[in-house]
Amino acid sequence: MKEQLLEIARRTGVVDPDQLQTFLAEHDGARKRLDLELLDSAQFREDQVLRLFAAYLAIPYLEQIRPTEVPVEFIAAVPSNYAQRHNLLAVSKDDSVMTVAIGHPLDVYPLDNVGKMVDCTIQPALASRAAIKSAINTAYEHRITVLEEVADEVDAQNITGLLTEMSTSEDLLDVVNRPPVIRLVNDMLFKALQLRASDVHIHPFEQKILVRYRIDGIMYDMLTLDYRTLPLIVSRVKVMAGMDIAERRMPQDGRCSVKIGPREIDLRVSTVPTSYGERTVLRLLDKSTGLYELEDLGMNPRELKRLDAVLRRTHGVFFVTGPTGSGKTTTLYSFLQRIDAKEKNIITIEDPIEYQLDGISQIQVASKKGMTFVTSLRHVLRQDPDVIMVGEVRDEETARMVIQSSLTGHLVFSTLHTNDSAGAITRMLDLGVEPYLVASSVVGVLAQRLVRKLCPDCKECIRADEDRMRELGLGMAAFEKVYRSRGCEKCFHTGYRGRTGIYEFMLVDDDVRQCIYQRKTANIIKKVALEAGLLSLRMDGLLKVEQGLTSLEEVLRVAQADDV
Repeated sequence: MKEQLLEIARRTGVVDPDQLQTFLAEHDGARKRLDLELLDSAQFREDQVLRLFAAYLAIPYLEQIRPTEVPVEFIAAVPSNYAQRHNLLAVSKDDSVMTVAIGHPLDVYPLDNVGKMVDCTIQPALASRAAIKSAINTAYEHRITVLEEVADEVDAQNITGLLTEMSTSEDLLDVVNRPPVIRLVNDMLFKALQLRASDVHIHPFEQKILVRYRIDGIMYDMLTLDYRTLPLIVSRVKVMAGMDIAERRMPQDGRCSVKIGPREIDLRVSTVPTSYGERTVLRLLDKSTGLYELEDLGMNPRELKRLDAVLRRTHGVFFVTGPTGSGKTTTLYSFLQRIDAKEKNIITIEDPIEYQLDGISQIQVASKKGMTFVTSLRHVLRQDPDVIMVGEVRDEETARMVIQSSLTGHLVFSTLHTNDSAGAITRMLDLGVEPYLVASSVVGVLAQRLVRKLCPDCKECIRADEDRMRELGLGMAAFEKVYRSRGCEKCFHTGYRGRTGIYEFMLVDDDVRQCIYQRKTANIIKKVALEAGLLSLRMDGLLKVEQGLTSLEEVLRVAQADDV
């Protein structure tokens, strides 16, 4: 083999023959296989070695692999972890011959096994390990999941209970040769991630089970299952989340991680007993999506500039408000990323911790053990912090501690559940905090909502409907043209793809402080802020309609009229 490789090197020049001869002489008698020795060597590039062996074995070398051309028979028969472990992937199939690319030229046994799995003659090819690995992840992620077929398979089983345990972090791509219930649950989660769903609801009724996905904040019915499969599916989910499968009469919470190739997905699981059985909700958190920069959240440049001024302050309280699921935590994380953690000591108190932030200490609230927001905040103040993030202000004690923390020279971020920015001020007063404390500590409030973005592939510009505008009280002066989406395959025919924020940023200036001292209502505070240049949620939403980012109906769905 060595002589032939040298001859090929001299003839083709794919590698330097003298360099190869020296390498072969130095590694004569080495225990490791020759192809592995050459691939691990720093003297030769991977593509040089593979081209050399391709010429020696008289097989093709592939510079790139198209995941869309991977035969479905390969994906159906070969587990993804086997393909990843042995660095191999089918690239084409012609009659009964399947061409399989492999990253190690002399690996013959894995190819023999693949031949048995797919029941085909295998024609080998060579490709780089990076190209194969990337194509494996894409090919398996884009497989077509027919949930109904797997569901029918479960229905046909003798429903006796869950028999299979799982590892701590299951790969959802690996569905080959798995029991039907495991395949069903894996495929339900996999399909949810394909559709960008944030939650999966398993809702039992008298004669059926309804599986629903929340996509971009809207619920969609996805699958109907036989009612008899409920104990099996719920038990499987409980095993995944480390919950008690024998306890069916009390609510339970759990969490776990699953994988899709290299992507790690956190699952938070909640079950509650209902009259027709246990209802289960799974919250999906994709760690690979990363955190957002402030510029990516959809704020206009003016608000960004004002926000940066607040983030540079050394003390004060800043609230982010909005209903559950409006992106408050994501915004707070963007604030913390904006602040230099090398110059400042940043500590967060959260329930739960959603993302791990570099250079920042994060504390998980544990109410059952007495670690509440208030007790955590007391101890955090002894840790010499510059910036503190408190997950949520829920009661008077927490509100007072947040205020006191800011008055002792700390910049504090927190969230409240109120409808608009002015409502955060009156909520603090309602909780029992004195007006002078609120006025002297709160520096600003950011109210926000999430609106669905129009699909860029199928959106179109249309003339505004006069009657509709008049009905909304906007007048034709507001818009001459608006945008809408027809719906296409890329947005799953919803017309929307992804979400962006609409914001209402109120700075607490002297006029607002006077209103706080006088315990004015939220409407009066908002009116004063509007006169000072406040851009309300509805106004910011309409600007995004004008820019073609979202639709008028979407803004009207999430933002109430400004009644001041």
